[in-house]
Parts: sequence; structure tokens; C-alpha cells
Amino acid sequence: MSSPTRQMNTRRLPPLPGKGKRGAGSKGPSSNHTKSYHKVPDMIITGFSPIPSNHHGNNSSFFNHDGPLSIHDLNREALIQYLNHNPEFLDTYVLTHVNEQQIENWYLRKTSHLSHHTTDRQKTSEQFKLNGDSHHISDNFTHFSKYTSQIHTTKGRVAHVLSKEINHPSGRHIALSELASCVVKAVHAEGCNLYATDAATQEIVLIRGGKIVNENREKICDRVSIAAQVAYSKETTRLRDVTVDHRFPNGLGVACNRSFSVIVLPIMDEDGNVLGVLEVYRNSRFGQFSEGEEEVASFLLLWSGIMVDYAEVTGTILAWGGLLLQYAEIHSNMTKQRKLHEFLLTVTKSIFQDIVSMDTVIMKIMNYAQKLVNADRASLFLVDNQRHELYARIFDIGNGILSQAETQQREIRFPIDKGVAGHVASSGQILNIPDAYSDKRFNRDVDLQTGYHTKTILCMPIYIRGNIIGVVQMVNKLDGIFSRTDEEAFETFAVYCGLALHHAKLYEKIRRSEQKYRVAIEVLSYHNQCTDEELKQLRSLQHPEKLEAITSYEYSPWEISDVQKPIFVLDMFKELFTSMRFDISDLSRFTLTVRKNYRHVPYHNWVHAFSVAHSMYTVIKRSNHQFTSTECLALFVACLCHDLDHRGKTNAFMVKSASPLAAIYSTSTMEHHHFNQTVAILQHEGHNIFKHLTSEEYKQVLGDIKHCILATDLALFFPNRARLKEIADKNEFSWSIQEHRRLLMAIFMTGCDLCAMHKPWEIQLNLVYVIMEEFWQQGDEEKSQGFKPMPMMDRDKQNELPQLEVGFILGICLPCYELLAQVIPSTKPMLDGTIANLKQWQVMADKNKEEALEAAKQENNTEKA
Repeated sequence: MSSPTRQMNTRRLPPLPGKGKRGAGSKGPSSNHTKSYHKVPDMIITGFSPIPSNHHGNNSSFFNHDGPLSIHDLNREALIQYLNHNPEFLDTYVLTHVNEQQIENWYLRKTSHLSHHTTDRQKTSEQFKLNGDSHHISDNFTHFSKYTSQIHTTKGRVAHVLSKEINHPSGRHIALSELASCVVKAVHAEGCNLYATDAATQEIVLIRGGKIVNENREKICDRVSIAAQVAYSKETTRLRDVTVDHRFPNGLGVACNRSFSVIVLPIMDEDGNVLGVLEVYRNSRFGQFSEGEEEVASFLLLWSGIMVDYAEVTGTILAWGGLLLQYAEIHSNMTKQRKLHEFLLTVTKSIFQDIVSMDTVIMKIMNYAQKLVNADRASLFLVDNQRHELYARIFDIGNGILSQAETQQREIRFPIDKGVAGHVASSGQILNIPDAYSDKRFNRDVDLQTGYHTKTILCMPIYIRGNIIGVVQMVNKLDGIFSRTDEEAFETFAVYCGLALHHAKLYEKIRRSEQKYRVAIEVLSYHNQCTDEELKQLRSLQHPEKLEAITSYEYSPWEISDVQKPIFVLDMFKELFTSMRFDISDLSRFTLTVRKNYRHVPYHNWVHAFSVAHSMYTVIKRSNHQFTSTECLALFVACLCHDLDHRGKTNAFMVKSASPLAAIYSTSTMEHHHFNQTVAILQHEGHNIFKHLTSEEYKQVLGDIKHCILATDLALFFPNRARLKEIADKNEFSWSIQEHRRLLMAIFMTGCDLCAMHKPWEIQLNLVYVIMEEFWQQGDEEKSQGFKPMPMMDRDKQNELPQLEVGFILGICLPCYELLAQVIPSTKPMLDGTIANLKQWQVMADKNKEEALEAAKQENNTEKA
């Protein structure tokens, strides 16, 4: 490529403005958009003197000369100095005489030189001249305009490919391949080689068909192949004949042996990074590439490199833009949904917090539905499946909630298959009717009955468990017709309507059930309370003179008649709690009602309750305990009430038979029921024996009674005994610790509940058969239901009773009474009586074993005989 200095010395310069005359053809650019300069007479410039070439550094002699100056006296340095000191002259000249195409060419040359680092390029041009000849690229730049149309076409094609393919994984390579094809056509090349740079390996790699050919790789370095050299130097190289240039041993680097003239150009982005290298070549038939063609190729690659960056940025922006649009739409939908959900939440709170009646719920549904879709009127029809009709007690709400008087209007009824609402109720189809009177399904009778004119209708079915229970109908949208958005919002709202109506129906059923329950409780309370005659009879009885006789562990409370037992209870109350002020009438009613609420079962009846209360009375009176007075009161009342309403069945049977009580109480089923019955009796009028207690004392007594009654469940006995046993063995029991006292109260309850086991042998033996009769009755019922009873409850295994009693005493009774004797030694008579009875049962068990062995021997001998 030629140097600018040689061009300026050999090219004829355009005339400078002055006294000289311009040729006739100097008015402007020619029709073919090429710039032409015309020969003019020598120009005389006054006020200047010629500057010798060896004095070009002295500017003053040039600008201070007053004589005429001929254009032949000018040199390059003088002209540059003149233009530097007269920039307005250059501006005027360019604006007046230079066409737009030439200005564009200058701009492209300027940007091309800047992006390719002009200083380095000049050095490289000196080293790599085109086969020994140096020509400046501007020699042919005046012919650049002949490529304009093709360049614009190429730019359009490349821009289209970039916009389409840039986000594809191999989009850049596809775009560069399209660019290479365009350059080949623009400069009339025979073919091209396109390389991409691999920054990681510092290599160039061949691209064919938009895809990388990994077999054709080459290191980016100096003087190996033309492509590697250009990638290394970042400068364009044009060779007239590749075959005679020995500076590139590998030539083009690919199988293009027929190539002679070649242009090799770097493809760079706006930051100066090499994206790739393009080789365009010709064989001998097409001749050599010109400098103008080199400029065209350079321009296209420069523009395309910028476009690659732009397309990538644009692709990213478009991708983000698409996401932003998508998220904007999502945000808009979410905002709508949020408003709808807030509305539905308000509706739900309002409806479900104030379920008073079905009419109230219907009123709220209709008013909220109006607000939701901006309707003038709202109607809600319920389905009467028995009469196959739709009916509405509240109809056509407008202008807010109706008053109570307005809700007293008569019902409107019509067949379920008539009208818009009937069609929706029959088919389950949502109807949005913009003109009611033009729709055949519209029932005009409704308007006739109400005097209202219907225009637009939105009608929606209400479902519960897949069945249509009603229809909501919105009438006359205030601002046009009902839209699809109204349908969607209304459809969601209809679900809440169904739930609200369903819960309103359930609430009405519950309320009716509650009323029935109150009536039943009232009836039962009347029959379960003592009568005035019973109370009068109790008052007529004589009290025993002394209670010392019954204050014994060996005493049999079963000897006292059922008529006398209540009076003994009253006396035991007085004896134990002399410091407490009981209302004798309340105490009498309480005792008699407790007796009345025990069922007539073989063992767990009023007699058993009295015996347990008597046992606790004996313990409290004779043991050196330190229970508080309220704790003693709780223990005694708990014993008296601990088996209230007992059905003669165990907890396991109640669970196995799916008893309603087992559904209510998952653990200690009967014990919870006994306590609740106690509380129910205390709540009867004239039965609250604790009314003299303070609020805190009343709460404490009820808590202790519950604790004591639940402790009679043998399932709780074992963990309670284990904890108290551990404390007693460590000698850490303390009456001042409430937990210790409550554990001891629980063990006392078990000991008193089993009091029959320590009574004298004759009493004990009779009571065991009473207990077993109740167990055997349960076993008989289990057999009738297909269950296999436990051996203790199997009537067919009566002969095993002694062995069963021995096991029961050893497993439960002895551990209980031994622990009581360890903590309170004065209770040892309970342990002694139990041990004595154990010996008797052991004798019977041994005798049964001997008889069983003897029977087995006889049977064996019979078989042998």
C-alpha cells in the first residue's frame, strides 16, 4: 500500500480559493457520484512567499511574505500549515464542493484507521508490501461509490441474519458465514475462508457452513500463514500473488492451491478484539484485487463487527424485554388476582363470621356479588329437589342490604326447567346474555312479578359436592355488558357462595340439633335428679349415733342398707370436714342424685361407690397424712363419683365396640365420662356443694377431683406407681411438694377402688363372684359380636378363677398396698388383708391344679384301658 507522502507529491491538488479561476466543470459532483478535479490555470496567492523544503519548520516566513504565491511554490507542509491556521476555509470548501459520498468515504477511512491502530499498520505495511509494491489505499478510494448499492444490500442481509441467529448457540458463526458470502459477492472473489478465534487456546479455527471444523486449527502467531499473521497483527493484508510470496510458508493454510490474489482481513469488535479472520481469494482468471475492493471488504467487516456486538446487546435487550413484558403481564394478572383474593377474603370473613341464618348469608352473598361485577340487581335461587322448583325468599337486591322488614316478602317459585336460572340449574352451564328479551330462555314472568326491566344477565350455578344447590343471577351491568373477566371472577366467587350456603345449612342443622340437645338434657336432668319425695325421706332417717364402728379397714360397708347409705355419706362429710360450711340441703340433693346416676350393673354401682368412699374415709381418719382440707374433700368426692354412669364394660370394650364415648375420649374413656357426669351434677340447681369455696379453691378442688377419678384407670396406675416408688426408695418423699402429694393421691384412689381385695376372706370371696359376673356378662356380649374375650371374662373358664385372682393380686394389689405402707405405715392393714386373701386364693389355685392333674391321670388311664 502506498504512503500518504508519495500520494501528495504526485497527485494534482484541487485549487485553493484565491485570485485564480476555476474550470467550468467544478460546480459539484458528477452524476456517477465520483469526484473529479479539473485542471485550472496557476493560482496566485498574495501575501505569501514560497517556503523552501529545508525551511518548512519556519512558519513565519511563509505567513509573512507579501509577494504573490504560485501554486507551484506550495508543498505539503505549507498546505497543512495553511489549513491548520485557516480551518474556516476548509469548512467552507468541504460544505460547498465535496459531496456526501466523499464525506462518508473520509469518515470510513478515518474510523478504519483508528480501529486498526494506524501507527502499527503503517509499520506492518512497510514490512508486508503487496509483492514489493506499495500503494496507498486512497488511490482507488475515489471509486468506492460504485459499490454503494451492493454494500447496502449486504448490510441488510447481514443485519437480518444477525437479528435472527445471534441468540442461537452457533448464531455468531452463521452470521459471520453470511457476512463472508456477502463480501465474496461484493468484491467479486472466487471464494473465501472464514476463521473464528478461540481465545482460550489462542488459535484460529476454520468455519464451514456456519459450523466449526476442529481439524483445521492453527496457532495465532507471526509469519506462518496469512490468516494467523492477520489475527496476530490485527491488520489487513492484500497479496497480488500468494505463490511467489515466501513470507508465509503455509500460505492460506487450507487446500486453496489455485489461489493467487488474496485479501485477508481481521473481523474485530468495537473494543479491538479479533472475532475472526476472513480470506477472500481469486485465481488467475479474475485478476488481482484492487485497493478499492480492499476498502469495500474492510468497510463491511468493520461495520459487521460493530453489528455483531450490537446484535448481541440487542438480543440480550430483546430477551430481557420479552421477559419484562412477560413479567409485566404476570404482575398485572397477579394484581388482578390479588384484588380478587382480597375481595373474596373480605367476603369469606364477613359471611363465615356472622352465620346467623340462611337468609343472612344469602343477603351477604347477593350484595357482594353485585359489587364484584358492578351489577344493578342480584338474585339467588335455591333448588327444591323434592318439588323440582327454584325458589327465592330474598329477591332482586338493589342499592345495598335490605332491611329486616323487606326480607319478609313472599317466596317466588317457578319450575326448575323454566327461564335463564332454570336452564343454568338444569344444565350447569354458565350464561352471559347481553340482551335478555332476545333470548328465548328468559322468563318474562319474573319481570312481571317484580316490575323490573331486565337487560343483561350473568347467571352462574352453585355447586356443593358436585350437585347444584342454587343459582346466582346478576342483572343489568351498570357500565355495559358483562365481560369474560366478570365471568371468571364470578365463577370463582360462586365457589365461595356454595361453601357459604353449605355452611349456613350445616349451621342451621347444628342449631336445631343444639336445641334438641338442650331439650334432651333438660328431660334427662329432670329424671336424673332426686325427687322431693326422696329428699324428704332422707331427712326423716335417723343418723347413726357413732361412726367409730365403721372407721376400720376390716369393716364391711356392704352391710349397710341402700336406704341408709346416703345418711352415712352425710355423716362422713360432717365428720371429715367439720370446719367447712356445707349447705345440708345441697349436700343431700347431691348425694341422692349421685346415687340415682349409678346404673344397675352387677358391681360398678352405687354400692361399690359407697364402699370406695368408705375406704377413703377410713384412710383419711386413721392415717397420719398431711393432705390439705381441699385435697381431702377432692379425694372423698372423687371416690363417691368415680364410677358415675358406669355401663359395666371396660375401656377396651368401649373402643372395640366403637362406642360414642370412645369417639369423644380417646384415652381413659369411662374415667373422663365419670368426671364429666360429676361436673354436670354439680351444675344442677341446688347441687353445688362447693359454693362456699372461693374461686381459686373451687378451681383447685375440681382439678384434684379430675386427677383422682382419672387415676382409677389401671392403665395410669403403673406409671404413677413407678414414679412414686422411685421417690420413696430414695427417701425423697416430701409432703411440701405438690407433685409428691398428687402421686400419693392417685395411688390412694387405686387402693380404695380395690378395697374389696383386703377385706376379710368371706367378704372378699363373695365380692369376687359379683365382680366376675359383670366381667362374664361383658365376655358373653363379646362372643355375641364375634370377639374372643379374655380368660378373666370368659364364663367357660370359671374354674381358672383362683389362678386369675392370684395373678391379679400379685400384679396390681400387692404392689399398690406395699407402696402405700412404705409411704404411710398406718395403711399396713390394707397390705396385711391382701396378703391373707392371697394365701387363700393360692390354696384354691393349688387344689385346682391337683384336681386337674388327677383328672388328667384318670383320663389317661381310661384311654390306655
